Amino acid sequence: MNTLKFLALLGICSITFALFSSCNSDYTPKRRGYYRIDFPQHQYQTFNEPGYPYTFEYPTYANVLRDTSFFETRPENPWWINIDFPRFNARIYISYKDIGPQTNQGSISPNPKESNTFDKLRDDAFKMTFKHTYKANSIDQTPIQTPNGIGGVFFHVGGNAATANQFFVTDTTRHFLRGALYFDTAPNEDSLGIVNKFLEEDMVHLINTFRWK
Repeated sequence: MNTLKFLALLGICSITFALFSSCNSDYTPKRRGYYRIDFPQHQYQTFNEPGYPYTFEYPTYANVLRDTSFFETRPENPWWINIDFPRFNARIYISYKDIGPQTNQGSISPNPKESNTFDKLRDDAFKMTFKHTYKANSIDQTPIQTPNGIGGVFFHVGGNAATANQFFVTDTTRHFLRGALYFDTAPNEDSLGIVNKFLEEDMVHLINTFRWK
């Protein structure tokens, strides 16, 4: 066997041994990672604009803007707002509605506010939350009762739903307000989980400092 043939055979044997060794070695796949997020400290300021029927505290790293287009529809009244979190590409949509009197069954009222009964607004809030059922693997409901006497329900939606945290608060007679947190990105429970948890604390603080005016 000449030198050239010997070297070629040696190379083939080395490759075969390497492949055989790799197939029989313990291999641990690398866990999927995400970018590290540096969260700010939870600090708050007061939203108490003239004419608005409510007040609350919201984070200093957020901006409150009047909502002029709610998912491409016109808001029902001028008291709908967005709480934007530019650092996280997130937004809490806040919608407010007056509770109107119950209409007689079968009657048609010329006043659209009269269709906003408490039962209807409450049922609509549950329906909007459970619209995410096809993407959710769980929906937890927690009753709200704050030190300021505010009642309502907080929803935590598990899975890759478009919104993981929603709530509504109401006095059942005059006021009904709903909030829903959305991200300007494809929903992914793994990558957004830590941000959702951070902003959930801000939503809870908003609710606990909420008051009707």
